[in-house]
Amino acid sequence: MMHLFLNGLAASAGGGLTYLRNVLPHLSLREGVQATVAVNPQMRQELSGLPRIALPEINFPSGALSRFWLEQTSLPKVIRRSGADVLVSVGNFSLRKSPVPQVLLSRNSLYTSADFLRDLRRRREYSLWLDTRIKGGLARRSIHWADRTVAPTEAFAKELRQWTGREVVAIHHGFDHKAFFREQAPLPEDIRKKLDRGTEKGTLRLLYVSHYNYYRNFETLFRAMPLIRGRLGGRKLKLFLTCRLRSEDNPGSYSAEAASAVVTQLGIGDSVVELGAVPYSVLHQVYRACDLYVTPAYAESFAHPLVEAMASGLPIVASDLAVHREICEDAAVYFSRFSPEELAAAVCQVAASDGPSKQLSNRGQQRARAFSWDKHVDELLDLASNLLATIDPARKPGAGLHDFPGRG
Repeated sequence: MMHLFLNGLAASAGGGLTYLRNVLPHLSLREGVQATVAVNPQMRQELSGLPRIALPEINFPSGALSRFWLEQTSLPKVIRRSGADVLVSVGNFSLRKSPVPQVLLSRNSLYTSADFLRDLRRRREYSLWLDTRIKGGLARRSIHWADRTVAPTEAFAKELRQWTGREVVAIHHGFDHKAFFREQAPLPEDIRKKLDRGTEKGTLRLLYVSHYNYYRNFETLFRAMPLIRGRLGGRKLKLFLTCRLRSEDNPGSYSAEAASAVVTQLGIGDSVVELGAVPYSVLHQVYRACDLYVTPAYAESFAHPLVEAMASGLPIVASDLAVHREICEDAAVYFSRFSPEELAAAVCQVAASDGPSKQLSNRGQQRARAFSWDKHVDELLDLASNLLATIDPARKPGAGLHDFPGRG
């Protein structure tokens, strides 16, 4: 029996929640595996009832730095009491003095992104710039404190190796095809009405799935819209967004008003449709209502929407990130991440005839089959098992590990 302790206290939005929601049901079905999972109260309620998954009450503050401090000082006691063999730190930060061997899952590409830091300075977001630098320093030290570090792609693992000089293993995140397409309930009425705006015959319907933030590079996409329209020869164009361009409608501290102003300045308001947040259970219907998926993001560590788009049969136009190329391979057309001209040319290339579109669609559906949460859990458990087999016996659970001083 292997007993894992998953620290998911930092998972409050985005990738961390998606990861736990997908991994824990698969982990709970594994014979010979037990897991104790630390999550916030809301997640604890959502995940209750899974077999072989214990969810202790651990109520740490929501602030990142105060929570980090309490994790470092208080969580080791909880881990020791649980009897776990291996700690899996889910949220980019590890324990400096873990009482058991520790696997760190590092997935925040903003800490290594020079583009993001430049973008923050350009926007005069100095507070967010400082916050990113501080958290980046902790994330970098965390890789040194952990026994093994895992990245969700080989491209991001390479960035982390260059950043820290430490070995980093790549284990792809997964995709649950059956779960994604299972729900057949109708779309919420307000979303359906907005999608209907693009049903006029001949309209080219683009989709971008993301809440608003800076690193998803919305402005480059907006600046490409007039260029795309100009090349379509009278064909109508709609861009559907799964967010609203208002700061208060998006998680985090990103200001969306500048992006909204770009839409107004370019005169493309009639072509940009803000769907708002779409329930994940019906998101597949939004993909299938569109013709082409586009992402101009300049920082990513995995990019789940690309897998969802490929599984949905959408051809993809993506920025030239190594992560995007690894995920999509030959199932996408790529462009320079800050070039509206290249983005527009790529979209028009794919939309020009059925040939390129169908080829990308077929390749994408085949490529999407390579991603599996079962496979991810297999590789994670193999890593934990190998770690236990190779670790110093004096550091194994029950061998006086509470006295272990940690690394770094």
